[in-house]
Amino acid sequence: MTQVGSVYGEALYELACGENQQDEILEQLKALNESFRENPEFIKLLCSHAISKQERCKVLDDSFRGKINQYLLNFLKILTEKGYMHHFPHCCESYVRHYNEDHNILSVKAVTAVPLTDNQREALTQKLTRTTGKTILLENRVDPTCLGGVRLDYDGQRLDDTIFHRMEAVRDLLKNTVL
Repeated sequence: MTQVGSVYGEALYELACGENQQDEILEQLKALNESFRENPEFIKLLCSHAISKQERCKVLDDSFRGKINQYLLNFLKILTEKGYMHHFPHCCESYVRHYNEDHNILSVKAVTAVPLTDNQREALTQKLTRTTGKTILLENRVDPTCLGGVRLDYDGQRLDDTIFHRMEAVRDLLKNTVL
């Protein structure tokens, strides 16, 4: 996460809290971030120096006025005027991090060789909830190179119990063994 994204995302979160609109802005931020990810040319347009800042802000008004929270629209205009619109994903990441901290939510990425079944997802979520004492937002990403097992990434930590990881450990042990 960039410094700009961290500072601006936190500022937006503090504003949203002060106005008791953090849930609404969170949902809209996620939707915008997904939309911008699918349409990167829109961000390029908002960062373009070929058109004036006023025209870029008018594009935002024409696209979003009355459709998103006014504070969020103003936030987009500020990023556009400052030339920071390319930091938007990092602003979202910062906002979500602060939101999750305040709401005792832990985002966990489970990497497996095949998709988790509903029962596996539920069991893993319950186990993590008991272990951490937090509400778990579980995302499952499939990576066939895992071969089996699960790797959990959360809160800056990685717990790797995949077959690939175990094989790597055995390979390192054998490589360093003197016969």
